[in-house]
Amino acid sequence: MIEGIVFDMDGVLADTEHFYQKRREAYLREKQFVWDGSLDFVGSNEKAIWEALVPDDPVLRQKMLLEYREYRARHPEPYRELVDPQVKPLFTALKAQGIRIGIASSSEPAAIDAMMDAACVREMVDHRISGVDCGAHKPDPEIYERALKALGVSKERAFAVEDSPAGIEAALNAGLRVYALRPRHGERIDQSRATAVISSLSQVLELAKET
Repeated sequence: MIEGIVFDMDGVLADTEHFYQKRREAYLREKQFVWDGSLDFVGSNEKAIWEALVPDDPVLRQKMLLEYREYRARHPEPYRELVDPQVKPLFTALKAQGIRIGIASSSEPAAIDAMMDAACVREMVDHRISGVDCGAHKPDPEIYERALKALGVSKERAFAVEDSPAGIEAALNAGLRVYALRPRHGERIDQSRATAVISSLSQVLELAKET
């Protein structure tokens, strides 16, 4: 019987990965910066992203990172538009079954809170944890191990919902089954390591009943 489910946020509960990519590209174009368009940042973290974009010039990298933080603040995430409309009904149904809900995201705590408020699910989430609160980023299992401990559920009676390869590995490394949500915009993401791939968040409710 499933007692807890831990959700990634970006690309799962909200269509933010696509937004992040477009916002980052707009900034780079504004700076007339040439980058490798094949770089995949889905599920990545700020440090890794800028190390990949500017690998050989740490001074320029830090300058662009700080400038991008300012750009990001001027172009915030429109969470009301990005939240998957299935989130609230799914969480409502899960809580009705007594299932504890966690969110484990690489995003900052304020971003997770803003998403929960936009989805009107803050009171339904039993625990949320940010990657910035952890000593290591996904695919390290720390974020999932801490989420499970806070929820008070064992890995055998829980599963994760992810989208990125790093997130999938983090959940697997924590001993969890992990279901990968298929990318909404057809991005090429390797989800082959997931327990299974789902096409809609609504499928999570059935998975919770079956496992």
